[in-house]
Amino acid sequence: MVLPGVGAFGDCMANIERYGLVEPIRASIRSGKPFLGICLGLQVLFTESEEFGPHKGLDIIPGKVRRFAVGPTLKVPHIGWNQVDFQRTCPLFDGIADRADWYFVHSYFVDPCDKQLAASTTTYGSPFVSSIWRDNIVACQFHPEKSQTVGLCLIKNFGAWK
Repeated sequence: MVLPGVGAFGDCMANIERYGLVEPIRASIRSGKPFLGICLGLQVLFTESEEFGPHKGLDIIPGKVRRFAVGPTLKVPHIGWNQVDFQRTCPLFDGIADRADWYFVHSYFVDPCDKQLAASTTTYGSPFVSSIWRDNIVACQFHPEKSQTVGLCLIKNFGAWK
């Protein structure tokens, strides 16, 4: 299962609920099938977001989605290419160099309660978790579909995973 996402957290969760997708997403993850969350598809896995007020997420991954608090030299949203630093070996990163550049478009980042879930981090003002991996779940803040060769490699690895 792939859960992509662009837009606001609250609106996304409202649509997931309206279309009856909460239980199918949870059931797919419980089944052990590989799951890839992209951008907002990563964020909605978390307990809650502070985007436009507090909003409850799917609560599959304990933690919060927080807004960047950057200084005057960095703009929000974070848009463009940035390096991703691998924090541990993840099967979706096979064949991809550590510190490769990936494409980002976001104003919020995930803050997992369990910091060991971080598969990668990226620095934008301060380091933030840019991907997570737990069991059959891999989710990333960056956009592999816009990240050229490294993104295509990640998508290929996901297709071959498990």
